[in-house]
Amino acid sequence: MSLMILGSSSHAGKSTVVAAICRCLYNNGYSCAPFKSQNMSLNSYVTNDGEEIGIAQAIQAMAAGVEPTSEMNPVLLKPKGDRTSQVVLLGKPYKDIKIGEYYKETDYLLDIALKSYYSLEEKYGNIVVEGAGGAAEINLYNRDIANILLAKRLNIPIIIVGDIERGGIFAQLIGTYQLLPEDVKKNVKGFIINKFRGDPSLFDEGVSIIEEKTGIKVLGVLPYSKFELPSEDSLSIQDKKNSEIKERPVKIGVVKLDRISNFSDFEPLERYADIHYIDPSDSFDHIDCLILPGTKNTIDDLKKLKSLGFDKKLKKMIERKILIFGICGGFQMLGNEITDSGIESGNSCNENGFGLLDIKTEFSTYDKTTIKVRRKSSGKYPVLSKIDEASGYEIHMGRTNLGDDVTEAFEGDGAVSQDGLIIGTYMHGLFNNNDMICALMNHLYEQKGLEFSTENLPETSIQNAFEELYKQFKENVNVDDVLDYFNK
Repeated sequence: MSLMILGSSSHAGKSTVVAAICRCLYNNGYSCAPFKSQNMSLNSYVTNDGEEIGIAQAIQAMAAGVEPTSEMNPVLLKPKGDRTSQVVLLGKPYKDIKIGEYYKETDYLLDIALKSYYSLEEKYGNIVVEGAGGAAEINLYNRDIANILLAKRLNIPIIIVGDIERGGIFAQLIGTYQLLPEDVKKNVKGFIINKFRGDPSLFDEGVSIIEEKTGIKVLGVLPYSKFELPSEDSLSIQDKKNSEIKERPVKIGVVKLDRISNFSDFEPLERYADIHYIDPSDSFDHIDCLILPGTKNTIDDLKKLKSLGFDKKLKKMIERKILIFGICGGFQMLGNEITDSGIESGNSCNENGFGLLDIKTEFSTYDKTTIKVRRKSSGKYPVLSKIDEASGYEIHMGRTNLGDDVTEAFEGDGAVSQDGLIIGTYMHGLFNNNDMICALMNHLYEQKGLEFSTENLPETSIQNAFEELYKQFKENVNVDDVLDYFNK
């Protein structure tokens, strides 16, 4: 049996609820897998087969105790700007397409999604399906392969998740339910209210009102919580408010690019340093380390940074001997030149980079490197000398060639300046390596005359996070009702 989780809006918490249900099934001895027919996200993940999917589906698969596969997210949209997205189909680049043209492929994409779903169902039996955005986008009903069209074809039980933190929970849940087509509405079996701050019993009357007006049971009220799980997309940056800064000795700045991708790379650092996601136009004077992250459109974001005088800020950071990391697209920007035959930006062009690393990048073919890697460190002082190797994954278009005045940061990857203070790499997940975190933090603390110690810092792992998520879900949601959907 399967269950579908729809949302009253984007960012309502569908992905977390799906992960919780997957863990709930796993812990109760059920075989299961997650499924999201269409995802739009610049945070992605590489499977063991070298296929690219949304990071949320990868995390959900891990919660279910199974290997992530492209069938769990057969259609991944990666926005590039100008109403254009790259379509990743079954883990591989398909085409760049404008939204109007994309909808012309609805039948084809829905067919692929259904084949993927039924393949997963045959293999795992129980599937937890996640919708996308808000379910009640009535102008999209005839082409919504993530919610309505899929729900009609699957004809499975549905739970609707609403975000009470943003307000209007009655309009969210009751309105979404009432606007659904009758053949979808009949399958709605429950509501989950998410992100409640305070004592949930204070909303008992609200629960009664929702149930009275819809005839649908509220299965639970989940508190506002944070777990050590990667964020799904850049909307989550908005949740990282200054009030969460803990005034630790080290400040790391992550440049908030317009098309930032895989920013979850840096979330592990939040345990040990104050992470500031800062606009390129802001001051960087308080930063002890700078990270130029990945981007879906390197050239456009590079041009934007130049227009804001970012090159002058980089020069000041070099004068201050500030450690600079470039990850993926950020690595490409740190080089001398980027040549595009129209693959990356849509137009043929040559664009000078920031010239901090003696490298040149070329976009000449519409293919993408998607691979898991484990690479030996170059041993370059002062950071890379403290680690032997690191693991992660690559997701990028373009090929980068090194010049004579630079060496690889890792064997077969990246580049590092002669003084070791400018490091570029294609490796996502670099800071999931404890040795890399310790090497970085030791250097940054030494620069302040301090000693970094991991003592008294919480030991975290993704499995611990899943168990915490499961515990909270079990305490606040009627788990027996949820499990019953998989016993019918």
